Amino acid sequence: MAKSAAGASPVIVWFRSELRLEDHPALSAAVKSGAPVLPLYILDDAAADRWKPGGASRWWLAKSLDALGRDIAKRGGRLILRRGDTARELTRAVEESGATAIHFTRGYEPWSGALESGLHTLFSGMDVAFKRFGGRLLQEPEDLRTASGNPYQVFTPFWRAFRRDFSPSRPVAAPERFSAPPREIASDEISHWKLLPVKPDWSGGLTAAWEPGEDGARVRLETFIAGTLSSYATGRDRLDQFGTSHLSPHLAFGEISPAACWRAASAALNDKGSSDQSIETFLKELAWREFCYSLLIHFPKMPDEPLREEFAAFKWATVSTDLTAWQRGMTGYPIVDAGMRELWATGYMHNRARMITASFLTKHLQLSWTLGEAWFWDTLVDADLANNAANWQWVAGCGADAAPYFRIFNPILQGEKFDPDGDYVRRWVPELERLPANAVHSPWTADAATLKRAGVVVGKTYPSPIVDHKAARARALAAYESSKAAKP
Repeated sequence: MAKSAAGASPVIVWFRSELRLEDHPALSAAVKSGAPVLPLYILDDAAADRWKPGGASRWWLAKSLDALGRDIAKRGGRLILRRGDTARELTRAVEESGATAIHFTRGYEPWSGALESGLHTLFSGMDVAFKRFGGRLLQEPEDLRTASGNPYQVFTPFWRAFRRDFSPSRPVAAPERFSAPPREIASDEISHWKLLPVKPDWSGGLTAAWEPGEDGARVRLETFIAGTLSSYATGRDRLDQFGTSHLSPHLAFGEISPAACWRAASAALNDKGSSDQSIETFLKELAWREFCYSLLIHFPKMPDEPLREEFAAFKWATVSTDLTAWQRGMTGYPIVDAGMRELWATGYMHNRARMITASFLTKHLQLSWTLGEAWFWDTLVDADLANNAANWQWVAGCGADAAPYFRIFNPILQGEKFDPDGDYVRRWVPELERLPANAVHSPWTADAATLKRAGVVVGKTYPSPIVDHKAARARALAAYESSKAAKP
């Protein structure tokens, strides 16, 4: 390739799922080379096929790219936006800028390996260095294996090995300045991509709940470490409390590195306000994310097929109106409906509620986990292919180290245990806000006087349960036994 007009060939930093400037190995290496840096993001929906970003993720992506562009501009650079085929747009950027190197962060989705291999071949033929870096995970999925050399499929031994051997990378500061390439190349306007909803604009709740971007991620981490972390071991399951980190969407979009989260939590071990148990629990959650990615790398069909072969022929119910009732938070089970409505309003759902709602879909309604996986993919701001697939399979009982299929959450007891006063339900199911705590998780059991005082008419102002818990549990267990009996 020809040198740029000023004699310095630029380095393209191809941003993918790491929309940050700190702790960015590919970017850091480009800056250290001394060459001008050309930051580039390509929106290539076709590469991901049906796993292109869902509605909530596209909202977040628009906001995150806007924040990244402003952060780069403050440092004298410019984020170039392109939409279309990745190979075509990278080639165009190379030809237009005179770049002789492309730096990027490794992807782990099933299509990423072939894409990166093809691009390496393409740019080798053009005499362009195509350099891959880590940074999206704490370590590469291939680095941790069992004594027999196989990937871990049970989390507890994975965690023991991970905790014993892992040491986080040292922090890398964001570049103070970008040495911009002398050639101006064209960029799309993000508004032209139409990532944000317009008619109707359903994003008001997302805007109120989140601050996408690296600054928002940093504030979220600092707030968590200073406050919620101290009670994380027990508080993370309480639906009525702000007991989780809310870092998942920032991690999903790479606005903060998992290494930064690990370092911050580890540093809190010397803080009197934080217990070792809470910190270990949070670190274990970061390791669970690594476990999910390891599963995706070694079992790339995981988003579409059960990991446990005996579930391949499981007789799931056919799609019915039950799915719509579940999606809309109208099942008649308040704790399930609260979770589903929180998801629709904010693009997020508390982790305990995710387990409850997923169990309800796959066990009470006997609908396939893939239907829930697809709905979460479209509505979650933290939609992440590895975590979404692995966690849905875990709840459904068909994945690695999964909860047994016969473990069926009782939505009434789950509500009473993790939302004891009913505050979570009342927030998201306001038609029940005047019910007392002893009735709010099962309004159909309340006496007529209690319902009248609360203004609740079961079946009218709030739906009757679409299934009976006891009968649904028996049906699910029978289906499981039938499936086992049918195995060859």
